[in-house]
Amino acid sequence: MPGVDRAFVRAAGGEIHLRRAAGEGRPLVLVHASPGSSRALLPLLGELAAAGLPLVAPDTPGNGDSDDLAPADPEMDWYADALIALLDALGLDRVDLYGTHTGARIAVETAARHPDRVGRLILDGLIDYPPETRALFLEHYAPRKVPDDHGGHYAWAFNYIRDQVVHFPHFLRDPAHRLMTRAMPDAAALHAATLDVLKALTSYHKAYRAAFRHPVAERLAEVRAPTRVWRAEGELPDLRAAVEALAGVAPDASVEEVGRSPGDKAAAILRFLR
Repeated sequence: MPGVDRAFVRAAGGEIHLRRAAGEGRPLVLVHASPGSSRALLPLLGELAAAGLPLVAPDTPGNGDSDDLAPADPEMDWYADALIALLDALGLDRVDLYGTHTGARIAVETAARHPDRVGRLILDGLIDYPPETRALFLEHYAPRKVPDDHGGHYAWAFNYIRDQVVHFPHFLRDPAHRLMTRAMPDAAALHAATLDVLKALTSYHKAYRAAFRHPVAERLAEVRAPTRVWRAEGELPDLRAAVEALAGVAPDASVEEVGRSPGDKAAAILRFLR
């Protein structure tokens, strides 16, 4: 990707892989969704790099090409502190922070725990779940996996990625949970996402499970940074209401409807930061 470089930085007790771009002003740190890595943010990184924004997008520990540094069952505060350790290693005192899905929860926890380190906060794909849904997700959404002698984990990883495009949650494969508006990614995109899961086969579940246990509404109430919570353009009314209710607990938050393309998201980020 033009303008976006890759690097490894030793932080939090191991090596963290990241993508970054040079620019002017306060850096923007972008935290990816699960399962995956900063590779999934490349289209957005390209748009923002072209606008001259300084960027850092790490692979969270145990994902992508970053070392698996987390304990067996980390909570979200562990990921927040690991992100701060990375900022320390990079010599970054204060940053703006964007997170998507699992990354949004890491961003919330970082802003709540380390208010002096976060200038502005952007949350993409953030939603809370009732206790019974959290329990269901913890049981079924992100199973622990290890390689098996017959290579079954390869087929599992591909189907795991593909099923998430078709149903939400992926393990409830009935019409009521069908994602009717989602287009199936092409073979190259499915391949790349499957490789991300395979790289992190024995550790991908850790950030997921921390996210499902995370009391995001409670932690948002502790965030003092100016916050923009996104809802997707054309979102269903019940999800729109859930996003607005969640944003309402943060002291300085507003909601914006944002298109799904990287260009739309980059424009929304630049409007909020500038």
